[in-house]
Amino acid sequence: MAQRGSSQVRSAALTGPVFTGHRPSGAGDLSVETHGIAPIPTDQRYGGPGRLFTVWFAPQVNMTGVFTGTLAIALGLGFWLGLLAMVIGTLLGSLVVGYLSTWGPRTGAGQLPNARMAFGGTVVVPAALQWISSIAWDALVGLFGGEALSVLLGIPFWAGVLIVLGVQGVVGVFGYEVIHRLQAVLTVVLFVTFVVFTVKLIGGHEIAAPATAAGPDLVAAFVLEVTIAFSLAVSWATYAADFSRYLPADVSRAKVFAFTASGLLLAYAFVQGIGIAAAELVGEQTAEGVRSVMGGGVLGAVALLVIAIASIGSGVMNDYSGSLALQTVGVRVRRPVSAVIVTVLAFALILWLHAADTAQRFTDVLLLVSYWIPAFVVVLVIDWRIRMAGRDTVDPAQEPTDRRDAVAALIVFGLAYVIAVPFMNTTLIQGPIATAWHGADIAYFVNAAAAAVLYGGYRIVTGRGAVVR
Repeated sequence: MAQRGSSQVRSAALTGPVFTGHRPSGAGDLSVETHGIAPIPTDQRYGGPGRLFTVWFAPQVNMTGVFTGTLAIALGLGFWLGLLAMVIGTLLGSLVVGYLSTWGPRTGAGQLPNARMAFGGTVVVPAALQWISSIAWDALVGLFGGEALSVLLGIPFWAGVLIVLGVQGVVGVFGYEVIHRLQAVLTVVLFVTFVVFTVKLIGGHEIAAPATAAGPDLVAAFVLEVTIAFSLAVSWATYAADFSRYLPADVSRAKVFAFTASGLLLAYAFVQGIGIAAAELVGEQTAEGVRSVMGGGVLGAVALLVIAIASIGSGVMNDYSGSLALQTVGVRVRRPVSAVIVTVLAFALILWLHAADTAQRFTDVLLLVSYWIPAFVVVLVIDWRIRMAGRDTVDPAQEPTDRRDAVAALIVFGLAYVIAVPFMNTTLIQGPIATAWHGADIAYFVNAAAAAVLYGGYRIVTGRGAVVR
């Protein structure tokens, strides 16, 4: 509680009874996790950093990543320039997620609950955006899983989507340990399947497509593709600590960072490279294109089944983090119930994505659901670096947050987004600068830079370079 006359408040909102509950006792405990956003006690932590590689690798090995790769060809980059742009964007985003993942063991809390330290009560705004983003990402990955089951089983698309969302909803209810175990298994299954797909692709098709864009259009396409790849990777930044919060406080931060970042980077480079190579085959008819490359028959059917399973593996991450985000907003529902809510709402969005120009709607959603994330991360990092000076661990439920700092964080968050609008390039928002630059979209990077200048400047000018504890 805040002292009388003080503007310092503590995050008591993290400790309500609905935010605690049953926790897995160790690796292999597959019981339902009802525990929510309350920090995990230090004496109930377990596991090693190595499991972070598979929990971040498997969710990316799906057709969403492949489809993102096809956009490089659609933009006219060709294979090699498209691959280079993808690697650059993915590397930048993976470094951000890897760093934020190290916060989980140091706080025992998820990423949005940790954000209360910087945003205080105003965290409801980014938490609500994160909840909406979780639904959007659920739709982006469920789209391909539903299509694969529809083709495989000969059932309507909506029925395939229901099956995919139903299974992932169950896994989301079980929570943290089941998700880690599932991703460990899927890492092997998905890697082998996509390797076979790659061999089939290289053996029978031309993959090194030349660039079709030239001059300023080529430069703009390269920049846009870097941004698209960055948006895909950095979108996980708001999830990062969710899947490391049970790790012991004294775990190696370097290993947490390395396993998280490498899992993301290697997975995305793998599947996006496939997408660039197979763009002509899987651009608009993803499931049929994959079955064609695999030669149809049993192998083609197995590939379609794996696509559906891959979408489930990615979707459960959205369900889980979405459930924590909804609690961070202040909605007092048990985490498993919240995970189900995210799954249900994703169904309608999937049908919308599938109803018209999938490529254009996919790109729009991919960019729009994440434009706010860089500024959010910058505000968190500045506050974190000030707050953590000389400390190894912190209990976010006991951390003070000055009301002025919380309001400033929200104002900067909003202003940084407004400043980035002229640099955006989607069918919904076509910024004048992006248009003048032949469609090059650097809004994410402008968003981050604006937040760094505004919030960093605020903390310096006001002399609030330290947190009163």
